[in-house]
Amino acid sequence: MSAPDDASPSIVTLIAYDQHRFIETPISHPQELKQYLQEYACCWINVDGLKDTSLIQEIGELFGLHPLAMEDVVNVHQRAKVDPYEDYLFIVARMLPSDPEHHTEQMSIFLRSRHVLTFQERPGDCLDSVRDRLRQNHGRIRKSGPDYLAYAILDAIIDAYFPTIERYADRLEALDAHLAKSISPTSMRGILEIRNDLLLLRRAVRPHRDAVNELIRDRHTLIQDETRVFLRDCYDHTIQLMDLLEIYREMCADLREFNLSLASNRMNEIMKLLTIISTIFIPLSFIAGLYGMNFQPNSMWNMPELRYRYGYPAVIAVMAVVSGSLLFFFWRRGWLGRDATEI
Repeated sequence: MSAPDDASPSIVTLIAYDQHRFIETPISHPQELKQYLQEYACCWINVDGLKDTSLIQEIGELFGLHPLAMEDVVNVHQRAKVDPYEDYLFIVARMLPSDPEHHTEQMSIFLRSRHVLTFQERPGDCLDSVRDRLRQNHGRIRKSGPDYLAYAILDAIIDAYFPTIERYADRLEALDAHLAKSISPTSMRGILEIRNDLLLLRRAVRPHRDAVNELIRDRHTLIQDETRVFLRDCYDHTIQLMDLLEIYREMCADLREFNLSLASNRMNEIMKLLTIISTIFIPLSFIAGLYGMNFQPNSMWNMPELRYRYGYPAVIAVMAVVSGSLLFFFWRRGWLGRDATEI
């Protein structure tokens, strides 16, 4: 069993409680846990950081955890899943970290009859609301068993996705408002970045739906019927997250097409302007080229107005009349102005 290269130091904390008592304390050695496991109705042992593999292995041996499950704890590329064992459930969830440099991190949860054991990659998580409810004895969490604690942890992990997804929604709305005014290469890069992030979030959220559904569907003896009711609400949250992710991914696709359409319209405007300029100068170039030919006049073929005193102003006037006529023609056809793109 080897730890990830960027693993954080392992820190063990214990929360032990029943309906009337509560204790929260750091643990320096796994053997210290034995007295709390027998004294309290429910214990939550949390390990922050996976660097100390010997400590993690000793904890696994103390609780009789399967070596394959412990391998999954340190191999942090696991998808959300539920693996039932003889006397415990092994649950993997993908948690949004407090550090924005990491997209998601693995939370490994072991549910037993009297305690919950969790492993996370690094300190900092979205479980402060669960800890506060335990400290303040708020709600039914200290009146229920370890299965309700495991539900509360899963629910906090899943609900933490909502604010993150809403932030992406705000960014999409800002990009939409920006595109309505002007286009820029940064807009397309922003759309693609958001789309890729939403795709990663979708890959992280979707397995949670199947994992929670398995906890509801399969009759695990460690999960009481009262807790399954709350797990159904957790399952509904995963469905809502999937729907939101699909909606915002479609918004990304729409904004990308809108951005490409604006760029295409802008290019059409530029090509239209260049075409109009070229069309105007074609007859002018013809006239200038015709009168620019240096042929010696003779009695049989004389170029008109070649020796006329006012020939040059006359040709300039003809060019002006031709240019004005073309511009008037383009205007009558509606090819000039901002409304030309609607034709």
